[in-house]
Amino acid sequence: MDETTHRVAVGDARDLPLAADAVDLVVTSPPYPMIEMWDAVFTDLDPEIGAALDAGAGERAHDRMHAVLADAWREVKRVLRPGGIAVVNVGDATRSVDRFRVYDNHARVTNAFADLGFDPLPGVLWRKPTNSAAKFMGSGMVPPNAYVTLEHEHLLVFRNGERRGFEPGADRRYEAAYFWEERNDWFSDVWTDLNGARQDLAEPGLRERSAAFPFALPYRLINMYSVYGDTVLDPFWGTGTTSVAAAVAGRNSVGVDADPEVVAAFADRITATPELSRAVAADRLAAHRAFVAETDDDALGYDAVNYDVPVRTNQERDLQLYTVADVEATTAGWRATHEPFVPTDDEA
Repeated sequence: MDETTHRVAVGDARDLPLAADAVDLVVTSPPYPMIEMWDAVFTDLDPEIGAALDAGAGERAHDRMHAVLADAWREVKRVLRPGGIAVVNVGDATRSVDRFRVYDNHARVTNAFADLGFDPLPGVLWRKPTNSAAKFMGSGMVPPNAYVTLEHEHLLVFRNGERRGFEPGADRRYEAAYFWEERNDWFSDVWTDLNGARQDLAEPGLRERSAAFPFALPYRLINMYSVYGDTVLDPFWGTGTTSVAAAVAGRNSVGVDADPEVVAAFADRITATPELSRAVAADRLAAHRAFVAETDDDALGYDAVNYDVPVRTNQERDLQLYTVADVEATTAGWRATHEPFVPTDDEA
């Protein structure tokens, strides 16, 4: 695995500039229906949404917002290879339109993917702290009209048909293995170690138009559900965190976003991936060394081929971390050159 490519297009998630079966994994976070910051976006796509909100018809507005997203999910179905995985990060919404209620976005997205023939797989709740512990909702200290705060979002996981197959002994699959202890953390159904994050954009107006997730979220998902050299799509690309994570993880990426300004701001982020990728690889290896130091020798039955550390399972033996050595702009986007991670004395 020497090079990866990273393409970004200004466009509409409902009409992706990709051939059928062109991508191996989708990781995305769409505008959340009934979150007020996205009202104008949905209304531009369907003016009846704004009319419904003005009329106090919350359920009708919610239905039409999900109808807009359903067109994007049909495109995801078209471009995702058989056996490919789609992961959708979405939060539910609480809002008073005609009266206060919760709008269950995660259930609506799950139903939309199931209707398209995807198999829903176990997903993840990730806690995204947004409220001070001193805050309360509703009537405060007396029952019964208070309500809980929403401090989690859903990572919904879907597979496009039967499980993806690989040739026996596929090197790129075993090189892309994760450590045993990473598997245990990553494949837990509740994540509490990720915080919500604003992206580091120079223009404050871009930050206000971004609902970005933290880098660790797509990086983790890309390692969980793809192998080196795969192509990752984010049809609601935003500030490009998925593309950055794909580059650091040694995967190709395609991003599509309707906002040309956030696309133009991406150059600084992708060119910073060499330093970021080295820090990520060093942190992963250091965390494994800490795990080894706390684990009985009897539980570590194998030696890693590429690093001077023992591992717990045979599947981890060929694990190879990569870093981005260089990034250059091309007419189609960016090309990243990768090299195996070799720790320095300080990193070892």
